[in-house]
Amino acid sequence: MLSDIFSLSFLVSLLASTIRLATPILVPALGQIYTQRAGVLNLSTEGTMLMGAIGGFTAVCATGNLWVGVLTGILSGILFSLIMAWLSVTVRANQVIAAIGLNILAAGLAAYIYRVVFGIRTLPAQIESFSAIHIPVLSDLPVIGPIFFSHNILVYLAFLLVPVTWFVLEKTTFGLKIKAVGEHPRAADSKGVSVSGIRYAAVLIGGAHAGLGGAFMTIAYLNTFTESVIGGRGYIAVSVVIFARFLPRRAMWGALLFGMASALQLRLQALGVAVPSQLLLMLPYLATIVALIFASKKAEMPSAYTVPYSRMER
Repeated sequence: MLSDIFSLSFLVSLLASTIRLATPILVPALGQIYTQRAGVLNLSTEGTMLMGAIGGFTAVCATGNLWVGVLTGILSGILFSLIMAWLSVTVRANQVIAAIGLNILAAGLAAYIYRVVFGIRTLPAQIESFSAIHIPVLSDLPVIGPIFFSHNILVYLAFLLVPVTWFVLEKTTFGLKIKAVGEHPRAADSKGVSVSGIRYAAVLIGGAHAGLGGAFMTIAYLNTFTESVIGGRGYIAVSVVIFARFLPRRAMWGALLFGMASALQLRLQALGVAVPSQLLLMLPYLATIVALIFASKKAEMPSAYTVPYSRMER
């Protein structure tokens, strides 16, 4: 048993799986950096990912085109997050309560859509997923090749979004407006920045990322849909943002940490380690709790975090 765990093949398989399993956490986490920096706490990321998952999967089953599924997943995430944007920005509802309600809505709605489209089946519907792209020369390198250069296109896209997110937030006027709205919305308003417009845009960008993350689970990882397909990854993504202190590069490392915890428990179960499977399933969530305990104390939240803004109030 120990010889299997400490073998090179186990390590390579573990690290390759870590990168794949980090993807559906990293993508929504990057989206939530936009949203939370604008001052909106969107805990409905879990439900938004679920809508992206069912939207993307249904589109692929209907059209046979995986990229249509990706776009449908993104669009589903945007449309569902529009409700959260309206509740938190326009209605100025309590953001935590609104998000919990939306997660409950998403769970019921996704199950309903699946039953309407696919009916009651003995075996769940399945699709052909994205094939792994083996990058020439690099994928042939020993150890490094299978770990980093033999994944499907959505995995590469997810990690490419890290520098893109950094550039948008740090080097563009739009990124400056997002941070201004999150830190001091009244000052931003006095300079002609639309607080509501920026917050709407930030929530919708977060929704697009969450929809993509959800679609990844059904059309690029599991190749099927179940009601528990997201499995708490939306909540973990929100936790990663706090862990990362709203920095894209740190969000990548946080997602990899939780991805490794998930990959490790899967590999240990496959080896038949004499540990109850329930305890192994706890690993990713335990890692989330431990990371938040140590990271949340140092996290500097935006000054207007979770605070609704009204031009009429002083």
